[in-house]
Amino acid sequence: MIQNKPLWEAGAKKEDWAELEREMETLDYYNRNAEAYSQSTRDIDFHKIQEHFLRDLPEKGLILDFGCGSGRDSRHFLDRGFRVEAVDGSKALCRIAEAYIGQPVRQMLFQELSEDSRYDGIWACSSILHLSKDDLLSVFQRISRALRAGGILYTSFKYGTFSGMRDGRFFTDMTEESFNIFLTGVPELRITESWVSADLRPGREKERWLNLLLRKTGGYGESVQ
Repeated sequence: MIQNKPLWEAGAKKEDWAELEREMETLDYYNRNAEAYSQSTRDIDFHKIQEHFLRDLPEKGLILDFGCGSGRDSRHFLDRGFRVEAVDGSKALCRIAEAYIGQPVRQMLFQELSEDSRYDGIWACSSILHLSKDDLLSVFQRISRALRAGGILYTSFKYGTFSGMRDGRFFTDMTEESFNIFLTGVPELRITESWVSADLRPGREKERWLNLLLRKTGGYGESVQ
């Protein structure tokens, strides 16, 4: 069951509106810096992680690129013969990604995900890390509902314990321990693999990332509890 109503619904508390303000500030950052951000991330070689995600998906499976940014990953998945629905909260990034991948990109907030058992895989690369832990829990529950049984989620977080504004954007960092504790709120998603990697952007190799692959139970011989 989905918990935590979207912040714009009636009855939001003062701290909820403060959270929404941080979210809008983050979106404004990406709208203002969309071109520079796209240029700095589009050519990063993410092939190994992309293929790691794809290996357990069915042929021509449907992938949700959840916070697609420049469209780099959507383009790779399409080139590999998968079907892709790409979304992003930034209007400017949606326009850039559309031009790059040659198909429509939907502008939406993460909290608006409402599909039910639709996707074989959801790719949330360096995207949902911009949510607070409360909103993140709600979105993970929505992700779980949107995945088909046995579906795969890839996601990544900056490695650490920080939560707050940094460089004009809101971040929730994670470690293996903090993510395991967090995931108890979404028991139908199980970690199949996690690893820590260096940032692939030139000059930022000392920054670390927590990478996670998760599977929704109920497929491949499993049953939903």
